[in-house]
Amino acid sequence: MELNRSRQTLWKGLTVFGVGVLPLLYLTSASTVRWIALGLWLVSAGVFVAYQLRPFRFRIAADGLDLRIAGLNRLVAWAEIEAVVLHQPLPSGGRKQIAASVLLVPATASTIDRRLTGRSPVDGRAALVLLDLDQVQQPPGEVAAALAHFGGSRFADVRQRAPERSDAPGAPDMEALSLLSSLTPRVQKAIDSGDASQRQALKAEVDAALAKLSESSAGRDQPRLDGVLKAMSDALAAEDEDAKPS
Repeated sequence: MELNRSRQTLWKGLTVFGVGVLPLLYLTSASTVRWIALGLWLVSAGVFVAYQLRPFRFRIAADGLDLRIAGLNRLVAWAEIEAVVLHQPLPSGGRKQIAASVLLVPATASTIDRRLTGRSPVDGRAALVLLDLDQVQQPPGEVAAALAHFGGSRFADVRQRAPERSDAPGAPDMEALSLLSSLTPRVQKAIDSGDASQRQALKAEVDAALAKLSESSAGRDQPRLDGVLKAMSDALAAEDEDAKPS
């Protein structure tokens, strides 16, 4: 199996450089400073493109890993490899989960002379960080399957995936928060509009959301958001009561 480098970072970077050059061309006066700034910007873009298009090879086969990455440019036989680890730690502090990475732990007889900057999460041995899988087009599952097939017992998949939704005590319901952020300005607008039909339609929507939220959050030990929805519904109803002739 041969991995192909992803070009997403390249296209995103080119977009940034393309958008960034417009102010230099059209929003600044013609001067030596402008041309110097434009030249530096274009040089930076050229360096970025050259880095993204640098030679790359990562082939997983029966005879080993054929690599042109991480300072290597040769076939690393399986006999030189003590372990290959697919690692993906859990995110911390609410951060987005990082991409899985491939680590190579050299065998004692290996001739790999690169600096080992990583650590195997399996046993703490020094390892060479080969690449992050967000740099390639193939999904992590396919890469793991190929490494397991050809690497056998040398391969360890120790990826840790963050849960899509946390039910831990105190964890906010992000879906409900998003709903509230959408409804709040609409409710205020409906109240200010003086349009009874608009208020009644929105009240029905708020009541439906309230019923759904109360059902989905039953038994969950977290701050309840239904009180805010109830207040919205009452405010919309109060406007209709005030509008009735006495």
